[in-house]
Amino acid sequence: MSLVYKLIDSPVGKLKLIASEEGLVAIFWGREKPSHAEVQLGAMRPDDGNRTLTEAERQLEEYFAGKRREFSLRLDIRGTPFQKNVWEALLGIPYGETTSYGEIAKRIGKPSASRAVGAANGQNPIPIVVPCHRVIGSTGKLTGFGGGLDVKEKLLGLESPNEPKQLRFSIK
Repeated sequence: MSLVYKLIDSPVGKLKLIASEEGLVAIFWGREKPSHAEVQLGAMRPDDGNRTLTEAERQLEEYFAGKRREFSLRLDIRGTPFQKNVWEALLGIPYGETTSYGEIAKRIGKPSASRAVGAANGQNPIPIVVPCHRVIGSTGKLTGFGGGLDVKEKLLGLESPNEPKQLRFSIK
């Protein structure tokens, strides 16, 4: 199955959107050197005209402008059954709210698996859309995030009722 990608600029840095014929496969932080997860996906080619990528870009732009609270994209999410259960639970975290790894573990029926939930959360291939940034430590402290804690803080700030509702989005 062939994969295509598109690089976009966003208020949280460059993002690499990756899609298959089935839907959005991944959003990677636009680093120069491919991540381990990107290498695992295999070969991909650039495609600025792909409908899934164009729609994902549009919805992300709306999200960063404070005009979108939920994404409605076809997803081709790849992972183990456990990871998929965790990522499905992440989709249930409402905009503007946070939860803990322990709460997610309870939601998926594995109350003692908070560390495994944390590991699955860290492997989420579609951050922002599958809102892993909404998961924080049980003490309320921000914990690890693939895009960096500063990005996690920005995303949570965007969704906070007490913060500005827009991050600047530029297309180059």
